[in-house]
Amino acid sequence: MTQKHGEPSLTAITRRTALVGLAGTATALTMPFIGRAQSETIRIGFPTPLTGPFAAEANDQVRSAQLAVKLANDKGGIGGRKIELLVRDDKLNAGEAATRTLELIEKDKVHAVVGALSSAVQLAVNEVTRARNMLYISISQSDTINEVKDFSPYTFHEALNPTMTTAVVAKHTFQKGSKVVFLAADYAYGHEMLRGFKRAAKEIGAETVGEILHPFGAPDYSTFIPTILSLGADILCICNFGRDQANSIKQAVDFGVKDQMKIVVPVLLHNQRLAVDPEVFEGVVGGSNYYWGLEQTVPSAKTFNDAFRAMYKDAVPTDYGAYGYTGVASLLMAIEKAGGTDTQKVIAALEALKYDVAKGEQSYRKCDHQSLQSVLVLESQAKSAMKSDADLFKILANEPASESVLRSCTELGFKS
Repeated sequence: MTQKHGEPSLTAITRRTALVGLAGTATALTMPFIGRAQSETIRIGFPTPLTGPFAAEANDQVRSAQLAVKLANDKGGIGGRKIELLVRDDKLNAGEAATRTLELIEKDKVHAVVGALSSAVQLAVNEVTRARNMLYISISQSDTINEVKDFSPYTFHEALNPTMTTAVVAKHTFQKGSKVVFLAADYAYGHEMLRGFKRAAKEIGAETVGEILHPFGAPDYSTFIPTILSLGADILCICNFGRDQANSIKQAVDFGVKDQMKIVVPVLLHNQRLAVDPEVFEGVVGGSNYYWGLEQTVPSAKTFNDAFRAMYKDAVPTDYGAYGYTGVASLLMAIEKAGGTDTQKVIAALEALKYDVAKGEQSYRKCDHQSLQSVLVLESQAKSAMKSDADLFKILANEPASESVLRSCTELGFKS
């Protein structure tokens, strides 16, 4: 088993080792220079893995973030100041992410950082930003970043986290007496989702009958199938991300797993569903932060979708792509309320912010700066039910924002 915060087979360097390696090139730790001319461009650093196995989701994040910047600039910017998004490829590598983030802060003089698309990588980014008192809004799932040992006043987590995601998905898929077997990727994302599902299963009364770990980027899942089929489970819960999701589900279906049990995932990914035939994902249930079909019931989703379609030739925003929009948009709203880029004032504005930019009202919890937001439960549709190529999922539930699905502040290590 890899270490909890280990990189998914892409690098042996840890986030702390990465920072030690940077010590020779880093200047002395300083407060960000917040007394800049008020006519200066507002610069937002945006590290994300533009290359590698999460590239599809990362590039969607960039497109949505660029839309948030464009909409603000089209209105004259903030206080007459234009906004610039500085995108950097972190290559899904903790050391690379730390290096790029350090450059954004010390060379490019960004006012804040938004981004990262990996549990381990975002922690490396957070190490750099919090050491330099730089505001950072993370837009990838992580439980660890909410815990007191990794938290700082400068750290905000705009994404869902595994505890809240799995609690809601389990509520709508597990039952008392359900037998669940888990197939999980052997790195931080898989471990945190597995932990969340087991926590939820215990509360519901479902039984865990097996836990199987697979390596990141596994080309062949067939060796795991006989064990999965032998355990007599009602549900196969697959906890992985990116290409691993499409590949593992396809092979499970090819070997007849779906004939014997329901397939559930923590996050049902738009891009991975598009990567295979509809029959592969048909009936698979999972959670999501966003689906464009919300536009039928949520006005802000319709506004977001229409703006995205106008900018990107009728395309629709994806789940992880939407994080780029909500993360940057919430930051820009806070800068506007703060009357500028003074870091402490922007932090105070974020802590007080009530925002609805794409999916209904959101806010940041005071103790850990976790975004309180709705969680969707989706089911992948049969080809015959699809009204268009983008009509991928049916919304089974839209659970409103609630602290009840989160670990308490005390459990996270914060003093009451």
